[in-house]
Amino acid sequence: MTEATRTKRTLSGFVVTSLAIAGLTTLSGATSQAEPLKEPQPYQLTPEVQQAYEKLNQDASVQQGLAFMKADHQQTIQDQIAVTEIPAPPFKENERAQYYKGRLEALGLEGVQQDEEGNVYGMLKGSGNGPTLFVSAHLDTVFPEGTDTTVRERDGKLCAPGIGDDGRGLASVLSIVRAFKESGVRPEGDIIFGGTVGEEGLGDLRGVKHFFAEHAEVDGFISIESGSPAGITYKATGSHRYVITYKGPGGHSFGAFGTPNAIHAMGRAIAGIADVKVPAEPKTTFNVGVVEGGTSINSIPADAKMQLDMRSNDEEELLKLEQKVMKIVDQASEDENKRWRSDQMTVQKELVGDRPAATQPDDALIVQTGWAGAQSAGLNPSLGEPSSTDSNYPMSLGIPSLTLRGGGVSTGTHSPEECFDPTDAYLGPQRSYMTILGLVGVRDVSQPLLPQRN
Repeated sequence: MTEATRTKRTLSGFVVTSLAIAGLTTLSGATSQAEPLKEPQPYQLTPEVQQAYEKLNQDASVQQGLAFMKADHQQTIQDQIAVTEIPAPPFKENERAQYYKGRLEALGLEGVQQDEEGNVYGMLKGSGNGPTLFVSAHLDTVFPEGTDTTVRERDGKLCAPGIGDDGRGLASVLSIVRAFKESGVRPEGDIIFGGTVGEEGLGDLRGVKHFFAEHAEVDGFISIESGSPAGITYKATGSHRYVITYKGPGGHSFGAFGTPNAIHAMGRAIAGIADVKVPAEPKTTFNVGVVEGGTSINSIPADAKMQLDMRSNDEEELLKLEQKVMKIVDQASEDENKRWRSDQMTVQKELVGDRPAATQPDDALIVQTGWAGAQSAGLNPSLGEPSSTDSNYPMSLGIPSLTLRGGGVSTGTHSPEECFDPTDAYLGPQRSYMTILGLVGVRDVSQPLLPQRN
């Protein structure tokens, strides 16, 4: 993203945010002078959504699909184990991608392929009278090359790095495809099922970004992650990530004393960043997570590097925080030079992660569909907090998107002690399946709730 583009985003976002703040101020003032706050109203579905799900819930083939996924529970668990035990460290997902590609082909999807970025996917063709929906889980894990991903059972739980995130999501996608095949349900719209690369860490959503750059025909998106199937993630936490590098002349700690010190410059920056004030709402955060530099205790370091993560649930606040922090980063270099009457300290700022923040209304049609889909699976749905997932990117483009959960209970996510409790985990695929059916429609049963964009 160019500097001009980032500036434009900042200015345009400021106008929207200012109007929103003004509106909230007015409402707040009115509330304090009027009657007490009322109890929140129950979530309302439009007649269109209610009618669609009345038809879906009464259809024998749809119910057959739900019953199949419950019966398919053990197979889904075996898939989860199999995919987890194939390592997929950051930027090295190809072995797992090839395995997953083979599984999609065996299920009979059309046009199964691996794209240039490494994503794998294939299509379940609909009747041709509906939208196109992309449903995926992410192939990569946070764990470095060499991590032991062997799945072990402990007190009824399955334990291995990545068993939940996102081994569960990948297995859920396969179960959903099998349910379509076994039930004979014919969607109105086309459904692309697959696995994406680069969702974790410095992957920067490279898989989903590439996919949507190449597929303008896609009208909606569902990402399946680990976790409780009752939740609906429909808002996106944005993040900007930087590698900041300070460079100076270096030298002997005694003989060259008086020259700028790269670690001292970085320390000035870290101290300044630590004192930045951020709003509690929308939640906005910063973190210096990795620091490195220097060669020995008696050498003035010639370079020092830190990795910086900034996040917010609001894109405008994220850009404001970034602007403040970049000024501190630059000032630290200037102050180190000033301290030693030098001009030899420099700083380089590399943007290595840009996940946009985004939001959708609580009553957006795709959110209502996610709610009704959960109810159809016998769950008590809830609107989840913003999160950072593959949905960030399409949501920022205005493409209706949800992140749903694969069922079961995951603990120790992103740690070597990650475990998964498979009790009633089939509820995850069931819930996603019912949401998918609502969005794309079912031939001779219900019309799609997902609008076609083109």
